[in-house]
Amino acid sequence: MANVPPPKRHPYDQWSPDARALDLVGDKWTLLIVRDLSPGPRRFIELQRVLPGISTEQLRSRLNRMVADGLLTRKRYREVPPRVDYELTERARELMPVLGALARWGYEWAWSAPRSEETIDIGAIFRLAPGNLTLPGVSGSVGVIVQTPDRRFPYTFTITPQGTSMGEREAERPDATISGTLQAWIAALSPGQQRGQLYILGNVQLANALLDALAGAGIAGAAAAEVA
Repeated sequence: MANVPPPKRHPYDQWSPDARALDLVGDKWTLLIVRDLSPGPRRFIELQRVLPGISTEQLRSRLNRMVADGLLTRKRYREVPPRVDYELTERARELMPVLGALARWGYEWAWSAPRSEETIDIGAIFRLAPGNLTLPGVSGSVGVIVQTPDRRFPYTFTITPQGTSMGEREAERPDATISGTLQAWIAALSPGQQRGQLYILGNVQLANALLDALAGAGIAGAAAAEVA
């Protein structure tokens, strides 16, 4: 059995495994920090960028607590200016299927086009992929590009029978490439799944399988296949 971290400041005080789990990950932002560290280590300022709704003090407090709870490691580099990287531990990585199940529930019961007050980061949806998207009979690599007015965001998805990994980098010799503007991706990943504005090169079947998964249909299908 893994070492049990110290109790949180305001625990549920119930001798139950779900309550114990929520003691560690039930606070606001904790699971989203796990999601956003799934591709690999990030610096504090990078976490601020992908979590625009969190204050500096709140993020610092949450990261410190997650390090104390054994969910993150903190690595300091002797650089000027100082650099600190945060990375998931194995305990935290095992939460990715939990986030996947939460995403499936969200697609089924809470999904819609973006609300006016919501921050839009397509990468947040992409970062749910590790340990979550299993596409039976499908394998290969897909390069994905999200183009905003002032920046180009590249991603690489690697699909194997064991699952899907995602990196925030340019794809090298991908089997397929999917690119589009931010608005094109919003249309493709919203409930209507309008993909006409996306550009697909290479293996169209592989690209569409990934798009199905990212839009919820593939995630639900993989879950059903596992149950069967």
